[in-house]
Amino acid sequence: MLTASLDLEHGPARVLAIGCHADDIEIGCGGTLLALAERRPDVEVTWLVLSANGTRGEEARASAEAFLSGLSTPPRVLLETFRDGFFPYLGGAVKDRFETLKAEVSAELVFTHVGVDLHQDHRLVSELTWNTFRNHLILEYEIPKYDADLAAPNVYVPLGPDVLQRKVDLLLEHFPSQRGKHWFTEDLFRSLARVRGMEANSPTRFAEAFRCRKLVLAG
Repeated sequence: MLTASLDLEHGPARVLAIGCHADDIEIGCGGTLLALAERRPDVEVTWLVLSANGTRGEEARASAEAFLSGLSTPPRVLLETFRDGFFPYLGGAVKDRFETLKAEVSAELVFTHVGVDLHQDHRLVSELTWNTFRNHLILEYEIPKYDADLAAPNVYVPLGPDVLQRKVDLLLEHFPSQRGKHWFTEDLFRSLARVRGMEANSPTRFAEAFRCRKLVLAG
């Protein structure tokens, strides 16, 4: 198992963020990525969205670039066009994309969907992340949704109020196609961060939360 410091000022140096759909990465770990980019602008980020067609692809690219605008090197944004909602039925093709990704990216930290997510696309991508990046530190992020599948996390990243507000502002700015949805609101994003901040006893009152299945502490 590769190890990576979670001290945002000193590591990791190379990050891979994987999302099924445009806005997944931003919702799940956008605040953590903003904080990382602020404290370590030399970090290298690969940002993969697997279902990013048409307008949604344009939104995804603009959002990724905005979230990571503080980096010395712009993020490598990879957009694929797998059919939303059908990933389990396209499993072979999605698996092939992960195998090529493994050859393209050498990351110290990988963000992906949480494995207990009830969305079928999210679950498959989490499984393939673990199948593909077997020697990496993987943090699984959460997406609030109607399915009511939020689980108990075991890793927390406190977020300053300014970082959280920037996350929310960028989400609302860069995903106009989602604004009509009842859940895509500032109060929902802030409320989840407040709950996770309470659980983590965050000095800032806010946090993002993750699940980590396997972690090796460097001696």
